[in-house]
Amino acid sequence: MKFGFIVYAQVTAIDFTAPAQVFSQLPDAEIHLIGANYDAVKTDAGFSVNPTCSIQDAPQMDLLCIPGGLGQKVVSDDPMFMSFIEGQGNRANYVTSVCSGSLILAKAGLLDGFKATSHWATLNILKRFNVTPTKQRVVIDGNRITGGGATAGLDFGLSVVAQLFGEDLAKMIQLGLEYDPAPPFTSGSPELAGPKLTEQVLKIFCKAEII
Repeated sequence: MKFGFIVYAQVTAIDFTAPAQVFSQLPDAEIHLIGANYDAVKTDAGFSVNPTCSIQDAPQMDLLCIPGGLGQKVVSDDPMFMSFIEGQGNRANYVTSVCSGSLILAKAGLLDGFKATSHWATLNILKRFNVTPTKQRVVIDGNRITGGGATAGLDFGLSVVAQLFGEDLAKMIQLGLEYDPAPPFTSGSPELAGPKLTEQVLKIFCKAEII
């Protein structure tokens, strides 16, 4: 099964590395990083990744995933990228995203009439499109599967595995990865963090150009 992740400058690393780690545990899984070309792509974490294929020669993916990131507007404003995403999405068995990658899917028209989620800071932007914003860690609506912000990529990946191959395999992968979260702080959502901390995070970290 071919799993394809779009990668672009300033993509959020954990948005694709987390689910890719999950999918890599599947038998016969092919993980593809799809770039505009074969040039190394610098992530928002400062390190670079090498695309395994480009939008010119990528095979058809069984599952297409769009991660979020500070460079998402560059993708959404690029006709070649968007044409590729729309074409792949219309033929893929599953169309998915993590974090604000759902905004790119929405702009490509691939979430029309669907429920979807995103990072908490960008969730309501989905209202600009024909999409129903849904505040959940993972939203499954038909063959559209969207994950919330950043770390939700692990939950997303496991949910995809459960959907495709059953819960037993998803549980085995979760155990193998020792995904047993016990966060040191209860500040993982605006509701838990409170308005003051939320406002600080919006000013410092959420600097993406919005679609």
